[in-house]
Amino acid sequence: MRAPAGLNYTKFLLISFTLLLPLFGCVGQDPVSSENVVAWGRRGLDDGRFITPRAITIDDQDRLYVVDKTARIQVFDRDGNFIRSWRTPQNKQGKPCGLSISQDGFLLVCDTHYFRLLCYTLEGEPIEERTIGGVNGRGPGEFGFLTDAVQDSKGNIYISEYGDYDRIQKFTSAGEFVYQWGEHGDGPGQFQRPQGMVMDELDQLWVADASNGRIQVFDVSGNQPEFLRTWGHPGSELGELSYPYELILDGEGHIYICEFGNHRIQKFTLEGKSLGSWGSAGREIGQLHQPWSMCRDSLGAFHVVDSYNDRLQRFHFPAQSQVESGQSVNEKDIELQNAK
Repeated sequence: MRAPAGLNYTKFLLISFTLLLPLFGCVGQDPVSSENVVAWGRRGLDDGRFITPRAITIDDQDRLYVVDKTARIQVFDRDGNFIRSWRTPQNKQGKPCGLSISQDGFLLVCDTHYFRLLCYTLEGEPIEERTIGGVNGRGPGEFGFLTDAVQDSKGNIYISEYGDYDRIQKFTSAGEFVYQWGEHGDGPGQFQRPQGMVMDELDQLWVADASNGRIQVFDVSGNQPEFLRTWGHPGSELGELSYPYELILDGEGHIYICEFGNHRIQKFTLEGKSLGSWGSAGREIGQLHQPWSMCRDSLGAFHVVDSYNDRLQRFHFPAQSQVESGQSVNEKDIELQNAK
């Protein structure tokens, strides 16, 4: 490696090292916190670092599974301590952008640009016979770009996809095609990038219709999906949505929505009334830069994939009394007790 003319070689090496440090930093960086908001991770290729993390899920032991743009799936405890990692088998075409835990305890990976749903043990061993798809197309069992996978009370699997397809397909737990619905558009039952899904206890499927800036709800308990309702519209004010990417139901009458476009987590009633938000655009603790995904642990804490800040943040959403008037809240407004 030759230094440019006029530049001392030692200085050149120092500058080069400084520029590369964000990619190849030290392992095991300690988390930092502010007002009981904990942030951890930074840009890099080592264990515990990320290159644009895109999806997260959590198992019944509160272990976090995070995939980033290197196609690494990294596993952590809830405090961000690294446990293990592995990579999906192919990634030149693109990287996964959806993770979930199956009812029988396997990791489901939306291998987005390879048009398939992968299945792994929680230790990272592939279960190849449970792969669904692998062919790009419009036919049953073929896919566009996969975004998410969830199950109903009977173990059936619902897989969302976007692109020319913008639909949801239903499969049995054994991977057999059942039916599909949806197309590109903004009418009831149509989608523009259905990015995230969650199933409630009544087998009602809630869909984050990202590019339409809304939520759609379907009853999938019968032989065909039944459209129930939709709410939300694009915008940046409270009650409005900008690219909703992830949904969480708390079982207490609330839904939390991760907004990629508004750099925040917004809390709603199930009827669509906003109860406030957490986060704002920025790089400080308690701020977000285009978050893709989130999950909630057994202690009620939220773990947010702060994608373009290359980190995760953990927080508790304020109690309803603090946000029921609809004001926005940030980390300085939060009086919480972080679970130990």
